[in-house]
Amino acid sequence: MNARGAQTRSLWMKVEVYPDAPKFSGKTSCDTVIIGSGIAGLSVAYELASIGQKVIVIDRGPIAGGMTSRTTAHLAPICDDGLSTLINLRGVETARLFQKSQEAAVARIEENVAQLGIDCNFRRLDAFLFPAMGVEPKEARDQRQKEFDAARKVGAAAELVTGVPLNGFEKAPVLRYPNQATFHPLRYLRGLASAIRDKGGRIFANSPVISVEELPEGGVRVSTENGGVIQAGSAVVATNSPINDRFQLHSKMSPYRTYAMAFTLPRGTLPDALFWDTGDPYHYVRMNPGPGSVDYLIAGGADHKSGEADEGDIRFEAIEAWIRALVPNLGKAVTRWSGQVLDTIDYCAFIGLNPGSKSVYVVTGDSGQGMTHGVLSGLLLKDLISGKENPWTAVYEPARKTPSGVVNYVRENLSAVRNLAGYVLPGELKSVEELQPGQGGILRDGLRRIAACRDLDGKLHQHSATCTHSGCEVAWNSTEQCWDCSCHGSHFAPDGTVLNGPAVSPLMAA
Repeated sequence: MNARGAQTRSLWMKVEVYPDAPKFSGKTSCDTVIIGSGIAGLSVAYELASIGQKVIVIDRGPIAGGMTSRTTAHLAPICDDGLSTLINLRGVETARLFQKSQEAAVARIEENVAQLGIDCNFRRLDAFLFPAMGVEPKEARDQRQKEFDAARKVGAAAELVTGVPLNGFEKAPVLRYPNQATFHPLRYLRGLASAIRDKGGRIFANSPVISVEELPEGGVRVSTENGGVIQAGSAVVATNSPINDRFQLHSKMSPYRTYAMAFTLPRGTLPDALFWDTGDPYHYVRMNPGPGSVDYLIAGGADHKSGEADEGDIRFEAIEAWIRALVPNLGKAVTRWSGQVLDTIDYCAFIGLNPGSKSVYVVTGDSGQGMTHGVLSGLLLKDLISGKENPWTAVYEPARKTPSGVVNYVRENLSAVRNLAGYVLPGELKSVEELQPGQGGILRDGLRRIAACRDLDGKLHQHSATCTHSGCEVAWNSTEQCWDCSCHGSHFAPDGTVLNGPAVSPLMAA
């Protein structure tokens, strides 16, 4: 199982990327083994297969069934937390390289769509940054000017404009970013997976990896839950949150739960564009073609630290109220879902050699830009693995130090401290008899803390409340019917099975 096994369903999930993918068993070898089959894993596999490498992709669940299936698929090269913030943290030159790499990722998707004939609704369009509700006009103008100046410094195309076609913001100070893009992520990956197989690559599903070892003689050995072994010259860990590293990278990023909804809207009501506001957390909006004369409007936001809130219904209600105020003739909600993003302390992903490794590479820390980070990881790691220089190496270097990000580092790591302190607090439940189907909570049993839940069929499950990655305590997520770990982003099904790393072992039986 992977994140596809959580409760909600995204607009994209009707598409299966490679439903007939076999399970892995036995022993084999290849040039590079890629662990994780989301947009990062499949992009890396495609780029390496394109230069003649023998590649294997392996996933704990269905292909592309992880967090990539829960995106809203904005292809916006602009730093998710603002170009001005990125400049303050990393400097103008690094911010410029970041921008160029993100633009190259969008261009690579466009190129692949054309060359491989992938039907995924890829299109170039405008994006608009508009003020959050309640922001005073002067503050809104100042915010816009600040981001406009930052865009000019890093070479990002931007234009000062007035208004967006959203109720109440027709005359607001707005920043327009031309030549952005969007697509259907799983249709794109279905085409990419097919191309990988055409080039001799092998893809395996439902085959959980339990260890990644570097060998003294060079290369790596990857072991699976059922005793399978893959030996390779190098490994790429592209599992959203890396399963091979316990602390070094995880202490420099934090997991956030984000929410999204899709609504019907008569075609032509809104222009096909990307919109996001200046709130914190911010809201984001895009369109997607629907059936007949209907489009789908996708709106999202309402982020919070993973495992630190169990109020999905309230978050969805807030998103719906917000977008209906902006688009009064919005139709019915057709689906809603949540996903997880990993924010790094300086808002750039970690892509490159795992710190201290010679043959194990990582892709993690999507920072709200998982689609572009995933695609550029293919371009970057292709060069690194084949021994070529790449201008973006230092931008995404996993071992980098960012002194200006120390405030973010301290703030984000307080979650782990608070979590561990939870062991001396009272349990949330007095008895499992309190639990109704779909409910869960923490029960104290002497010195032990038990994660108890009833699944939607009413079956009671009791496990240790300790995450098997680094010992933090899990919290029940009633929206997704899973246990979330606030420290590093692991998710577990009601029966204790791992849905999302970095954990590789299930919750222990109580």
